[in-house]
Amino acid sequence: MTYCIAINTDEGLVFCSDSRTNAGFDNISIYSKMHTFVWPGERTLVLLSAGNLATTQAVVKKIWSDIENSAAVNLQSSPDIRSAADYIASISAGVQKQHVERDTSSTNFEATFIFGGQIGTDKPEIMLIYPQGNFIHESEEHPFLQIGEVKYGKPILDRIIKRSTPLTQAARCALVSMNSTTRSNLTVGAPIDLMIYSKGALDFGQRMSLTENDPFAKQMSEYWNQGLVQALDSLPRFPWELN
Repeated sequence: MTYCIAINTDEGLVFCSDSRTNAGFDNISIYSKMHTFVWPGERTLVLLSAGNLATTQAVVKKIWSDIENSAAVNLQSSPDIRSAADYIASISAGVQKQHVERDTSSTNFEATFIFGGQIGTDKPEIMLIYPQGNFIHESEEHPFLQIGEVKYGKPILDRIIKRSTPLTQAARCALVSMNSTTRSNLTVGAPIDLMIYSKGALDFGQRMSLTENDPFAKQMSEYWNQGLVQALDSLPRFPWELN
């Protein structure tokens, strides 16, 4: 499985993804699911991927090929985030169709993506691209998107993330959300890739890759565990406990 998160706040964007791919418990590999496309001063774009590895790799390879060959439509020439999302969706649908036509074993070649970033002076945006090629943006009430194994890490995002959430706090929240998922689902795991992008910067942002034994990742996990225990201990007592 996979877990990827993107958060869109007033101060900028946060992207977070795990790196574990699983084709059965005896076939686990590590591949980064975060792909960045940056032209400093012009545009910063990030793609998070979930689903069939052959599909996601083929989509990323095609994107880079179009950039290198200066194709008529590519990520560098797309006028805005929505046009770029539509371009990626078309590639994904085409790759899936090609795989299905050659497959004889009813393999699931579907892939889902979160795509976002900033182009020029436009507002930063994030989009969720479905396997069918359609896409949506985040809601105002919950300005984040998830793909993959979403259920374990969603409660903390629902409670904390707002447009006004400071960017660094949103990034810590993303790591806590990821930590909750890795503890509950063994198919999601380190290294954890984190990117923090400040609105208007049009640069590579702040990037971290946290291994399982990374001191910062361990400290985050320990502090979160301690905070949960303290919060539980401070909850109101049942009426019969007060007598």
